[in-house]
Amino acid sequence: MIRLLIADDEGLLRGALAALLELEADLTVVAEAATTTEAVRLAAEHRPDIAVLDLEMPPADGLQAAAEIRAELPTRTILVTRHARPGVLRRALSAGVSGFVPKTTPAARLAEIIRDVAAGRRYVDSEIAASALTEGWCPLTERELEVLRASRGGAPVAEIAARVHLAPGTVRNYLSSAMAKLGAASRHAAAHRAWEEGWI
Repeated sequence: MIRLLIADDEGLLRGALAALLELEADLTVVAEAATTTEAVRLAAEHRPDIAVLDLEMPPADGLQAAAEIRAELPTRTILVTRHARPGVLRRALSAGVSGFVPKTTPAARLAEIIRDVAAGRRYVDSEIAASALTEGWCPLTERELEVLRASRGGAPVAEIAARVHLAPGTVRNYLSSAMAKLGAASRHAAAHRAWEEGWI
């Protein structure tokens, strides 16, 4: 029996997925989580064979939860996402994620992928893999990326400045430059776009 943790902040989707996977004779859902914090806690408590994690889950994201789970447990992780960016795939694979699938994957196919991952294989959706090979170039400098990375949690400029050891005015300049290059209306939008592209 393959023991599963299902984590998704959308209750209806999480419940439906858990119910569909429970119909498989060799799969059982031992825990369900709505946040990354809960996913990490329940993984430590239940020690599932596989954690199926939504990528876009608060308060961190599924990739962060996968890294924390993998650091403490032999649990394998599969990320499920609505918007699969190639850079995120690269980060997921370097973090030791075993599967990367779009939310459009039918439950029966996901069950097959879970079995493959449980057997020690990796699975990456072919369309995501193809787009990773043709990924675009990053227009941002290392400093702009560093400042956007520090701003991702919504910290004020003074806090970002302290974190990256720069003056607040310099941080504002880097944020403005990154926003202009990405055509983003706010620093939060710029940071989100850079995260989606896998640059930070």
